Amino acid sequence: MTTLVMAAHGARSAEWDTVLAGLAARVRRLRPGVTAELAFLELSDPPLERVLTEVTGPVVVVPLLLAGGYHVHIDLPEVIARVRPDAVVAGPLGPHPLLTSVLTRRLATAGLRSGDAVILGAAGSSDPAALAAVRAAARLLSVRLSRPVTAAFASCGEPGIAHALDMVRRGPAPRTVVASYLLAPGLFHTRLVESGADVVSAPLGVDDDLAELVWHRYDTAIHGAIQGAIQGSSRSSRTIAAAASGREGSESAPVKIS
Repeated sequence: MTTLVMAAHGARSAEWDTVLAGLAARVRRLRPGVTAELAFLELSDPPLERVLTEVTGPVVVVPLLLAGGYHVHIDLPEVIARVRPDAVVAGPLGPHPLLTSVLTRRLATAGLRSGDAVILGAAGSSDPAALAAVRAAARLLSVRLSRPVTAAFASCGEPGIAHALDMVRRGPAPRTVVASYLLAPGLFHTRLVESGADVVSAPLGVDDDLAELVWHRYDTAIHGAIQGAIQGSSRSSRTIAAAASGREGSESAPVKIS
């Protein structure tokens, strides 16, 4: 059986660690027959490098990250290449309709009203592709809520949360609500809470849909690896056959003697 390793970022927050541990427990509960380990790229324990070293047999690493960026494209591949080059790595969690479902429930719990303006508040990244992924998540939420949703960022990326709030407040909406596009409480969620928005929803946290999404990424990664192996084998077979055909043709071709 292929082991699932959930690779989260890590944080200097006991509450953050508790939420991630709760999410990992929810993931395990959905498929009790599969070994599922939680590991961290930095700050929290256990470190990903140690967990990957200790896992035996096939392994799929699912980043518990909502978008690509430095950690997905640099940190994670470096660890994989160093200690488990055989590991299959899945894509980040977002964007995905299951995340949209969680966000919608968090907003409902926070008291979202029909006339409220909505901002999707994310951590941010210097990677344009990661910012684009968050904007895609905002579009999914916009469709679900049947209203515009603006993507904004608590750290790196434009618009910043303060700028987004200023823009949205120029409109007719009586309140501005920020949907926290974060896994757990921590520095970036605190920035959203302190932004001055009328309402800020809770982070995604521990949720069955989020746990199901982890398994979806796991399954997709395994399927992709199998298809890649089949295609690679097919290409190798064609190459060998072509080479053999070339040799046979050369040897069996009639020789013209002049």
